[in-house]
Amino acid sequence: MIDFNKELNQEQLEAVLHGDGPCLVLAGAGSGKTRTVTYRVAYLLEQGADPSSILLLTFTNKAAREMLDRIGQLAGPAARGVWGGTFHAVANRLLRSFAPNLGYTSQFTILDEEDARSLIKAVLKDAKIDPKARRFPSPSVIQHLYSYGRNTGLSLQEVLEVKYSNFSDCAHDLDFVLKNYQQRKMRANAMDFDDMLANWLRVMEEQPQAAAMISGRFRYVLVDEYQDTNALQSRLVGSLGQVHGNVFAVGDDAQSIYAFRGADVKNILAFPKQWPEAKIFKLLSNYRSTPQILEVANESLKNNVNQYAKDLIGLKEQGLKPTLIACPSARQEAAVIADKILTLRSQGVALGNMAVLFRATAHSQALEFELMKRDVPYEYRGGVRFFERAHIKDILAFVRIAENVKDETAWIRVLNMQAGIGAASASQIIANLRGLDRVSDIFGLAEGSVPARAQSGWQDALSVFQPLSTEAVKPGQMVRVFVSSVMYRNYLEREYPDWKERLEDLEQLAAFADAYPDMGSFLADSVLEGAGFVSQKGHGLQADERMVLSTIHQAKGLEWDTVFVIHLTNLGFPSPRALEEDTIEEERRLFYVAVTRARNHLFLSYPQTAGYDAMTFCRPSMFIEELSPHLFDRLNVPSGSSEHRSSWKSGRAEYTGYEEPSIQLDGNGEYRRPAVSIHQSEPKTVSVWKKIDSNKPAPKITYLREVDDM
Repeated sequence: MIDFNKELNQEQLEAVLHGDGPCLVLAGAGSGKTRTVTYRVAYLLEQGADPSSILLLTFTNKAAREMLDRIGQLAGPAARGVWGGTFHAVANRLLRSFAPNLGYTSQFTILDEEDARSLIKAVLKDAKIDPKARRFPSPSVIQHLYSYGRNTGLSLQEVLEVKYSNFSDCAHDLDFVLKNYQQRKMRANAMDFDDMLANWLRVMEEQPQAAAMISGRFRYVLVDEYQDTNALQSRLVGSLGQVHGNVFAVGDDAQSIYAFRGADVKNILAFPKQWPEAKIFKLLSNYRSTPQILEVANESLKNNVNQYAKDLIGLKEQGLKPTLIACPSARQEAAVIADKILTLRSQGVALGNMAVLFRATAHSQALEFELMKRDVPYEYRGGVRFFERAHIKDILAFVRIAENVKDETAWIRVLNMQAGIGAASASQIIANLRGLDRVSDIFGLAEGSVPARAQSGWQDALSVFQPLSTEAVKPGQMVRVFVSSVMYRNYLEREYPDWKERLEDLEQLAAFADAYPDMGSFLADSVLEGAGFVSQKGHGLQADERMVLSTIHQAKGLEWDTVFVIHLTNLGFPSPRALEEDTIEEERRLFYVAVTRARNHLFLSYPQTAGYDAMTFCRPSMFIEELSPHLFDRLNVPSGSSEHRSSWKSGRAEYTGYEEPSIQLDGNGEYRRPAVSIHQSEPKTVSVWKKIDSNKPAPKITYLREVDDM
């Protein structure tokens, strides 16, 4: 027998012991959501519920495995019959029985994303549509807009209006392609991931007998992370509760941050309306963060309107106030953060207990470069490292050609983007380029050097280099010339669903290039960074020997002793797109998620100027400016001249000893690592942190007992 009174706090206990009927559990960050769900299932089993009548829906396989393992530890063999898994996993099990009702056999094939793209490519080929030859979305973009429509319930026209207005003129052909895509899947007895959920919903809404059988089977339906459901999933949950009405939805509207995937916070906000008899429980006791960190989170969230009112209550001992760091530039911000990381490590905080979080991948580039130079190993989450991203490599290929017209690998990449140029045509063109000495010579390439079928694509490639034929430009200017070219902009929009985010990365690349006087040094440093010295050095290390760099979206559900949230400027967070699309409340929730990842130490930083040229002045993010000043300790980083110092007075600290880092090469042109290394027995830092408003020594880092994952 489980002693629920002993194992749970009062908030959790009330939710777990809830009887029949729908209920919504609002589980604040760090309040024990997983514990509540698993003990709820254990309680139902202890009360005699048939294990096979319990359905637990999650969003990841990892979450499903973790919860089922815990349930097994609590309830023993009785837990083996519980249905648990992701929406897609459960759909697969059910459709093996009910797919014949929809025209499939029970042996239907599941297409992964790569399979689905291949089928879309085949449809395009049969329709004689070449996305390279005309302004038409690539298979990846088609797949994305199709998926978004299926999951949100929007028509193709509505998806184009909301997400892809640049392809509105392609609506007729897109409709033809998608209908053929559906028909070919049916003929092949295959479903993609979106079909699995859509077909499950068809069974529940179009076939009353099957729906009654499924809904009747599952007496208790539990849904984890309900705030992340999209329209289709919300309808599925509603249909599953038709017979018994015992829907136990657990989530936190304050952590709804995936609208770009189709998730809709309205689902959790409208739960009481959908289920008028629903009981609402709030888990507000936070086991993770210090009260000072929670003060920042709570006050920030009060600025949202569409939400459930709640304040997290900290159960940990008092800690340090979060530190707000104002830096003159992005490079100095990176240097300060890297310096603080080394300082904390020397005081006993393992690298694995530290994370740097950011709104967009473009915001990490300066810090990645700084950590590489400091020899600090890190794990990057939220995508690939900056200089390894496809669009960054695209633009660098153009730059490499401008610097060295004989660069064959760069030409292969550039020619591969063009219409009508395949491997054979590219080889012929490159062979005829070998005798050229300057990029301007490409405009005089002899007639016949380019195959007739490749002429259009070749002219598009030439158009990108045309602005460089009249005058020399600096590295940053050159990057912007290539990025703004009609050819590359069309390519970017055609190939990538997230082309707007990639443009932000490319502007960061241009800002990085602004710091260099010539192409040679810019390309050399780009290659050194792209070579991944840090990743190679850190490969094979234990988890606590590598810190984490992550987008905030990827950090959801995780926690660290020390968290840095960087680039909190009015130009970067909220995202400029949020201002255009009126999604400020979701951006504020994203800030809330970032803050609540920290257990003991929280650092919030922003550069006062944008770009490596430091010519664009920035204010702190609105999410900083709307908070009470007393919530922070402030740190001002001087740039070397008094006019750049912040005007903040109260609780101020100053950072001194900033040194501009640089990559050094030895006599053989090989990369020479800096002297500072985390592997030294006594790590050195290049600067000193000191509080100027107190004569007391800085507090030592202490370890608080980690509370079990409640």
